[in-house]
Amino acid sequence: MHELSIVKDIFDTLERHYQKKVDDIQKIQVTAGLLSNVQPVLIQNTFDAFIAESPKYREMELEVIVKEIIAHCEECRKDFPVQYHKFVCPIYDTPSSNIVQGNELFISEVIFKSKN
Repeated sequence: MHELSIVKDIFDTLERHYQKKVDDIQKIQVTAGLLSNVQPVLIQNTFDAFIAESPKYREMELEVIVKEIIAHCEECRKDFPVQYHKFVCPIYDTPSSNIVQGNELFISEVIFKSKN
C-alpha cells in the first residue's frame, strides 16, 4: 500500500518546511493526476488513520484534487483530454505520448488556522 508512504512523505515535508508551525495547519490540499496511481479514497483513509495515531495532527483535514489526463498533439499543436486511456488526438487521430497534465502528485496548498 503505497498510500502510507505518500502520507508519511506529506507529513515529513510539512515538518521540514513549516517546523514549529505544523501544529497550526488546518488543511492540506494535495493535487494528484490520474496517472499518479493515487486513489483519493485510499489516501484519505490512510491520512485519517495516520492522524488518529498522532495527537498534534488530529484536527488536520486533507483534500485531494484529482487532475485529468491532458496530452499534446504535435500535429495540430493543441492539448486534448485523454479519455478511456486513449492517447489519440481527436482532430488528427494520431497517437501522442506527450503528457501535459495527469502524472503530478504534490502538496498544492497548506491552510493555517486563523488566530483570533
